[in-house]
Amino acid sequence: QVLLVESGGGLVQAGGSLRLSCAASGRTFSDNIMGWFRQPPGKEREFVAAISRGGGSTMYADSVRGRFTISRDNAQNTVYLQMNGLKPEDTAVYYCAASRLSTLGWKPYEYDVWGQGTQVTVSS
Repeated sequence: QVLLVESGGGLVQAGGSLRLSCAASGRTFSDNIMGWFRQPPGKEREFVAAISRGGGSTMYADSVRGRFTISRDNAQNTVYLQMNGLKPEDTAVYYCAASRLSTLGWKPYEYDVWGQGTQVTVSS
């Protein structure tokens, strides 16, 4: 059984920064592609970023590219999402997810394990 636990969400003013963390346990962390998704109020879950097993490849949604950075520490079984230049439209519940696939994916069904989510609210 795999468990993902996000932390680091909160309330921040526009232009500010937050760093989300996702701690994993239960199966070999480095065997998984990791992703971050978000669900804004009243909207569907959407892709934010993904990172390969070794951390050498990343993928970002157009809306966050250049502002957000995904990284991972396989020794600590943790994936991070550094969010800079936050905007009110970044307000959402942020989820980390794990995938057994061999290539980076942006579709929710490609990820089989999900965390409980952490709320990020950006005020204008």
